[in-house]
Formats: sequence, C-alpha cells, structure tokens
Amino acid sequence: MKIFLSLFIFLCLQLSHAQEYNLAKQYLNDGEFEKAVVYFEKLVKQNPYRSDYSEDLIACYQQLERYEDAEKILISKLESKKSHPVLIVDLGYNYTLQKEDSKATEMYEQALAVIPKNPNFAFSIGSRFQKYTLLDYSEKAFLSGMETNPELDFNFPLAKIYGEQGKIEEMYLAFINLLKNGSTSMASVLRSIDDFVTEDAQAENNIIFKKLLLKNAQRDPDTLWNELLSWLFVRQLQYKSAFTQEKAIYKRSEASSLTRIQDLGKLALTHKDYETADAIFEFIISNSTNDAYKLNAELNRIDIQLLDANEQKLTQLESLFESMLEEYGYKNTTLQLQIAYANFLTFQKNNPEKAIVILKKSLELPLNTYGKAYLKMALGDILVYDQKFNQALIYFSQIQQELKNDVVAQNARFKVAQTSFYKGDFEWALTQLKVLRSSTSQLIANDAMQLSLLISDNSLEDSTQTALKIYAKADLLAYQKKNKEAIATLELILKDHKGEKIEDEALLKQGQLLEKLNDFDRAKFNYQKIIEFYGNDILADDAYFAIAQLYENQFNNIEKAKESYEKIIYNYQDSYYFPQARKNFRRLRGDAIE
Repeated sequence: MKIFLSLFIFLCLQLSHAQEYNLAKQYLNDGEFEKAVVYFEKLVKQNPYRSDYSEDLIACYQQLERYEDAEKILISKLESKKSHPVLIVDLGYNYTLQKEDSKATEMYEQALAVIPKNPNFAFSIGSRFQKYTLLDYSEKAFLSGMETNPELDFNFPLAKIYGEQGKIEEMYLAFINLLKNGSTSMASVLRSIDDFVTEDAQAENNIIFKKLLLKNAQRDPDTLWNELLSWLFVRQLQYKSAFTQEKAIYKRSEASSLTRIQDLGKLALTHKDYETADAIFEFIISNSTNDAYKLNAELNRIDIQLLDANEQKLTQLESLFESMLEEYGYKNTTLQLQIAYANFLTFQKNNPEKAIVILKKSLELPLNTYGKAYLKMALGDILVYDQKFNQALIYFSQIQQELKNDVVAQNARFKVAQTSFYKGDFEWALTQLKVLRSSTSQLIANDAMQLSLLISDNSLEDSTQTALKIYAKADLLAYQKKNKEAIATLELILKDHKGEKIEDEALLKQGQLLEKLNDFDRAKFNYQKIIEFYGNDILADDAYFAIAQLYENQFNNIEKAKESYEKIIYNYQDSYYFPQARKNFRRLRGDAIE
C-alpha cells in the first residue's frame, strides 16, 4: 500500500512540475519575464539538474538585465566536475550582454580550447555560438573539431554559417563536400542553396555556383555535377542548357530512366519555351520503350504544333492522330489519346459529331470509375460545344453520382452550372454554384463565385435578363473558339447596356478574347476602362492582373507592370491573384524568389 501511495504522490508532483513549466514557458514566450522568473526559480530549486529549467531562468534574468543572477547560476554550474563546456559560452555571452568584451572573449577562447582536447564537444560548442549569432566563433569551433578528428563532418552547419556570413563560395563548397561524402541528401542541399540562387543567370551567387560545378565536372565525370548544373539552369529558366545536362545524365545512367527528362519537358512547356520542350519530347519518343511515355510526349508535341497551326497543318495532325490510334489502339490505357483526338476534332476541326462517336465507343471499354468519369467529362464538354446541353447535363450529373465528395464531382457540378448558364437556365445554375462556393478546390470555388455573382447581380438589375442572355451567348461562342463572333456579341452589351452592372464583365471577357487574337492595345483599353469606372467592384483585381501581364509580356514596360502588381498587393489582399502578383512583383524588382 505504501508503494502505491508513494507512486501516486510522485506522479502528482511530476504533473505539478509539468503544469508549472508550461505556464512559465508561456510567460517567457509572451515576454512576461517577471512572472516567468517566479516559476523558473521554483522549478530550478526543486530540480537543480534540469538544464532546460536553468537555461530558461538564465534567459529570463538576461531579459530583465539581472546579469549578476545569471552569472551566479552559470559559475555555480561550472564549478561542478560534470559541467558541460557550453556553459563557458553561456557565461561569455552573459558578459557580452553587459558589454564586458574582454571577459567575454576570454570565455569564448576558453570554450574553443576544449575542442582539441575533446573534439566530441565541437558540435555542441559550435551550435551554442551559432545560437548567439557568434558566427566567427561557431565557424572556428566546427573547423577545429574536423581538424582534430577528420571523421567528424560539420559541413552542414558550416555551410549555414557561411551563408549567414555572406561567404557564398565557402558555403557552396561545404554543401558540395556533403554531397561528395554522401552525408546528406541532394534535396536537403538544394533547399538550402535555393535561398541564394535567383532566376538571373548573371547574379554573382549564380556565377560562383556555376563555376564551382563546372570545375568539379572537369575533374570528376560524375553525374552529380550534371544534376546540380541541370537544377541551376532550371532555376535560371534556361531549359535548353538543362536539357543538355539531362541528356548527359541519361546516357551515363545504368537505369536509363526518362522521368527527369519528361519532367523537364513539362517545365519548359509550362514556361512557354516551346522550342526546347519540343526537342525534349522528340528525344523521349526516339529513346523510350515505354508506350505511356512515348504517347504522352507525342501528344505534347501536337499541343505545341497547335499553337500556330494553319489548315494544312491541321490536316497533317488529323492524319497523325489516326496513325497514332492505329499504333496504340483503342484501349483503357490510351484514354488520353482518344480524348485528345476527340477534342482536336471538336475544337480545331469543328467536327463534334465524329468526336462524339469516338468517345461513346471508348465508354464501352472496361474502365474503373475514374476512367469513366474522365471520358464522360470530355464527352460532356463536346456535347456542350455541339449545343446538345441536355445530353451533356446527363453525363455531368452521372459523374456527380458516381464520385460523390470527390473534386472530380465538384468539377462536374461546375460544368452543370456552366451548361445551364449557356442554355439560359440561370436559376438552376445558381443552385449549383451556391454549393460550389465552399469547394475544396480554390480554383473551382473562385470560378463558382464569379459566375454566381455575374448571374445574381445582373438578374436583380434586369428582370428580363436581356444583357445576361447576350453575355451567355458570347461566352458559349468563346467556348466554341469562335472568338471574333464572341467579341462582336459582347460589343452589343457595351453599346446597348452601357453603365449597367454587366458592363465590366463584358469588358473583361472581351479583353481576354482580344488577347487571344493578339489585339493587345484594345485589350489594354478594356482593362483600363474597368479600372477607371469599376475600380471598387469585384473585377478590379482581374483587370489589374491582366494589364500587368500585358505590360510585362507584350509591351515590355516593367515599371508599369510593377505598378499594377503593387495595386493588387496593397489593395486586394484577399484576391485570388494576390500570391502570384506578389511573386511577380518581387521577381521584377530583382528579389531572390524561393
């Protein structure tokens, strides 16, 4: 019975200590040092060997400028035979806070003198110096430890210190040594280096890193250097140079995987380096034995060719699709090809009838739920193009039923709303959109909110919904890639419904379509009108972002682009465009972007 009673009392005391420590720590973190001291003094008295309690009490004393009290604790602990040498650093720092530099220096040198006698203390001493931002001493501690015992590897903390000191070349060399020794992962090193490298290939830090890598590559033909050079070139948006490195890696690699090259192709395509992307995908087609890789590469090459295709090119691409279907076949593993061909026939050749036949045939394949949803979504899109709205709605609704609560189902619900909008059933569209405004996908939620506001705002002002019906017609024409007709239809709103709420929507939509026709001056005029007359309305941030993109990418007016991005940063912090606007602004200003 006595044993159980003793155990119970012990557990209660431990719980009490834990509660007191948590409360003291909270006071310390909140800057209420006077209150924290009361608890830490009690805890240290009850637990004199708990170093964490002592460290927190010393920190409180120092914040309250009670340096003598802090010194007493430190000297008392140092008098113990089992004292840890980091306490010497702590005592030195206590002198530094009092501006007693000579005493502080004496302690710091004393701490460093411990390392040659016992290099195992190098890490803790170096880390304690680093904690107090005494970087020169921290560097000496780590170097001394490695010199005394060459088996110790402190390159990672050294690299961090060199970075903080601005010793960029030394930092790179330390990280390179880590990779050479296999002491850390490539991903860990690249995360650390990323803070010092920018998109500017002429930046000093970039040049230093490149020279070091090339120097190592000449001495040692290891793919490590190719990987690092490829990463650097990608960081600098130099995809052609990165491709050269990736080809070298591929040729030297025993596994000969094309995954890295495929990822590079996607990056080049995303950043509109179409020439390099095309060369990468051509390389994959020539070298891969994997049908999925080859097919994906061929489809990407077609997408690039479609960016600037005349009728003759479209005819050639149609023949290419036919031959690809013969080669790869109608299988559940080639759905991507079947859908791509159907979309090509619909949106490029204006032949939705043939596309519908192809996809209905595809639905007969043995498919899982997601495969069927993928096909039904594509088929629904084509039926909308062909203005067979009710048939499209059936497919979209089936997806919702088959994949409840999935983001695919949310996308299908948005397509139901969009299709209902095209056919003029605005009430049903609103019903769907209300559900989607809380979608887990930010993009779907944002699109749903915009379409919902478009319908509701313009239904209140115009009970006949005349202008809204014209807008829906223009939106459908744009979906059908009949951009000139859509622009002309929107002009009817701008002419006959001037000053109504829908005007800014029409201006924005027309501006976006004008951009597709490369009529950038007229597009800019539309965005400027939104900013001038509807600067306090919901589309102002869209207009600022669109005009910023024009200034940056079409008019080469970086200052104007920065001004527009800055408007979003300061005035539209809840905007969907805010994160990208901030990133673009910093990039144009010359900041290092992580």
